[in-house]
Amino acid sequence: MLTAGVLGLGRDGALLLEAARQTGQFLIRAVADQDHQRIEKVAAEFGCEPYTDYRQMIVQNQLDCLLVAADIHTCDEHLKTAIRKKFHVLKLAPPARNYEEAMEYVQMAEYEKVRFAIGNPARFQSSYMTAHELIAQGHIRNVFLVTAYEESTGIDRPTWQADPRLAGGGVLLHDCHQVVDQILWSFSIPQQVYALTTNQAPDKQQRLYLTEDTAVVSMKFTDGLTAGIIATRRSDRGPTRTGLQIYGKGARLTVTDERVILSTDSGQEDQVWQYEQTEQDVMQRLLSSFARSVHDPEAHPLVSSAAENLKNMAVFESAYLSARTGFPEEPVRILQITRNASGTATSI
Repeated sequence: MLTAGVLGLGRDGALLLEAARQTGQFLIRAVADQDHQRIEKVAAEFGCEPYTDYRQMIVQNQLDCLLVAADIHTCDEHLKTAIRKKFHVLKLAPPARNYEEAMEYVQMAEYEKVRFAIGNPARFQSSYMTAHELIAQGHIRNVFLVTAYEESTGIDRPTWQADPRLAGGGVLLHDCHQVVDQILWSFSIPQQVYALTTNQAPDKQQRLYLTEDTAVVSMKFTDGLTAGIIATRRSDRGPTRTGLQIYGKGARLTVTDERVILSTDSGQEDQVWQYEQTEQDVMQRLLSSFARSVHDPEAHPLVSSAAENLKNMAVFESAYLSARTGFPEEPVRILQITRNASGTATSI
């Protein structure tokens, strides 16, 4: 078993912690959260040491790995300390507030020879795994358009997510990482990214200090392939919706959390794959994969490494830059400039 510590015990942290226990591959030695009552209760249940200070937990323990679900702005320096202590790291997406911060983690992890994984749950969700395999196996050919939507409703956002300095971004960075990751997983990195963002603040002055809650992003991969993402947050209590539509010559692939539908123009009946799984099931697969990669990295490479996620972060960086400049931006330029400057061998 891998000795582990968990940073952050909110909803995602609790899910991560329970999944770690269910896999039977992690021995939880320490947990840290800024809520004193919560941390005492969890520590008593798991028989581990409680901490309200992230730095103290990392400094006072020698662990095999660190599982991170803490708010993105609260754990930057503590992550670096953990890497220097040679803890392997699994951090739930997004990896960082911006590309520069993510790049620094990748460089440190490579220097210290530490495994740094980004938790993208959709990579382990049956419907998205099936869609990726169908595309890779050529069941849908000559793809010319990908459309995606991310609609979040009725979610109470912490106040720090309204501050660009603390959050790095809004609906794009924090809600669309899974969607962007899925598109890039199957179709590599786009040549150009163009984005429009806005929010529902009542006056222009207030909007300057708030992250976006609505975004439209267009991506050009080749002259024959484009993709579009529409993302929004609403205050009503309707359902949260996420999905992809992939259009190819004579066929269309529809992907949601629960199902995959392959439709063709030939008149044949749609092929449907239906799945029933919980968030806990998905998180257990994610953690088991991470544990295997730590034990035997050659046989089990990281499914979603921090280095690979630099592509995602370059797309977000390009989108936010485009929203400011009003022009399309090129993610490859961001990757190339930083790679040339640092010598980090990031695959493009």
